[in-house]
Amino acid sequence: MIHLKQTRETFGMSKSAADLNALRTAAIVAALRKSRMFADLPAADVSTIAQGCSLRSLDKDEMLFREGQKAEGFYVVQTGRVSVFRLTPDGREQIICIFQPPESFAEVALATMETYPANAVALEASQVVLVHKAQFRDLVCKKPELALHMLVSMSLHLKHLVQTVHDLKGRQIEARLADWILQQTAAGGGAEGAFTLPVSKKVLAGQLGVTSETLSRTLARFRNEQAIEVDGPRIRILNVAGLRQHRDGAAI
Repeated sequence: MIHLKQTRETFGMSKSAADLNALRTAAIVAALRKSRMFADLPAADVSTIAQGCSLRSLDKDEMLFREGQKAEGFYVVQTGRVSVFRLTPDGREQIICIFQPPESFAEVALATMETYPANAVALEASQVVLVHKAQFRDLVCKKPELALHMLVSMSLHLKHLVQTVHDLKGRQIEARLADWILQQTAAGGGAEGAFTLPVSKKVLAGQLGVTSETLSRTLARFRNEQAIEVDGPRIRILNVAGLRQHRDGAAI
């Protein structure tokens, strides 16, 4: 009887583990299907890729990886937001890009990079899918079309990076901030040109390549010029033309 009971308990545990594994695989497949890289692939191929993936949950401000750390693979954001950044010589975080569902990042690890070239941290509680490097490379050898999907994704990241470098070197903070504010309302930030900051001011400063103090001074300048109204994290545009002038490099 004891042996039978143990057998039943073991069977129950195995069934539970199988159910959890099935749920985990289904969650990974769903996340991959939403990603630009995998959206056009046959369901069977996505399921195969999912077998070489793992899920990772992150708390707010938890590091996903650090610059120089051995690259395990690339990631697809399932929930939350992840900031990829590098540290400047003076210790500030220069944000390269913020990724949210269903975007992928760190695909460069699949090419020649043995280590990650930047840092990644969760801006809020997040869950990401890790597509393991070795398994994905093996699959690319069997299905070369996957390499084209990977190149498209990497080219979009490169385009964003080139634009970021251009903005940092060629535009004043007033132009960068004005452009960013106008983009928020253009993306449907809210009625009457009002929106809530999607990130903290510290993170926004990192995106724009300035210190938090410089960002605060620039917001104060726009507020004093009555170009915007600031109420905590809420910003309302009062003078679109004035912000456009700043964006285009002319003073109000």
